[in-house]
Amino acid sequence: MTGRGIVVRSCGMAVPDKVLTNDDLAATLDTSDAWIAERTGIRERRIGGTTSSLAAEAGRQALARAGLEPEDIDALVLATTTPDALVPATASTVQQLIGLPNVGAFDINSACSGFMFGLVVSAGLAAIGTDRILLVGADTLSRITDWDDRSLAVLVGDGAGAVVVEAVDGPGNLLSHNLHADGSLRHLLSCDIGGFLYMNGKEIFRSAVRVVVESADQALSEAGIGVEDIAMFVPHQANLRIIQAACQRLGIPEEKTAIVIDRYGNTSSASIPLALEDVVSAGRVSDGDLVLFSGFGGGMSWASAVLRWGA
Repeated sequence: MTGRGIVVRSCGMAVPDKVLTNDDLAATLDTSDAWIAERTGIRERRIGGTTSSLAAEAGRQALARAGLEPEDIDALVLATTTPDALVPATASTVQQLIGLPNVGAFDINSACSGFMFGLVVSAGLAAIGTDRILLVGADTLSRITDWDDRSLAVLVGDGAGAVVVEAVDGPGNLLSHNLHADGSLRHLLSCDIGGFLYMNGKEIFRSAVRVVVESADQALSEAGIGVEDIAMFVPHQANLRIIQAACQRLGIPEEKTAIVIDRYGNTSSASIPLALEDVVSAGRVSDGDLVLFSGFGGGMSWASAVLRWGA
């Protein structure tokens, strides 16, 4: 089937109840609230739960907001870096928890770019005949973090975000997208099976700002629009300084940028959908608005897209 695009009908989110503040971390690490906030923009993060439980909660919320039942969904795509197990795919557990029918359910691991890769995969499924896709980004980075490592413990959080993607006849609302990866940079952010996260923060910062700007510019160009046409920029929430540097180079003001890193930290695959849900629920995005998304993460992977909001 050809000639089908997508719209995003709704979004949802889930975070653990436990709040871990910078002061809490300062009680066990050589750090302080001021030190963490100045360098990262993070004030607190949520810790707890499992990837599948958070993903299911976010998925249920997205379904409810779209006025849909589990049986209305034709595929489940889960972006995650922290699956519940190596086998089976955590999407299978989420499928059972939500009560979805026996439709295709699978994981995507593209680290913090995972939700963006999942959005493009969902558009591909829609183009060849899948009517409705539940796309979820969920991660529990706390499970793969050494909490004695000050450089990483202050950054991570757990959470999930979800959207309902629906096929429509015609071009739909995804105006442009691009996906990238550079395996030669995989050593900058990694985690061996059974090990802890490792990150070269200085090199990640340098690479991230460059690729976000290049990728976002490419998405804008391919959509045939200028940065002034964008109503909201929804970037991956890794570090406030990275977001600010990218915005400055792109010419996007902070009032047009979704920022939730202060409350949730870096939630990897959940980062972008959590930020999207925040601005949508706050009324900062309206039907017809153009939204620019951009993510980067381990791999090294990065991706951007322009979406017209509304069904």
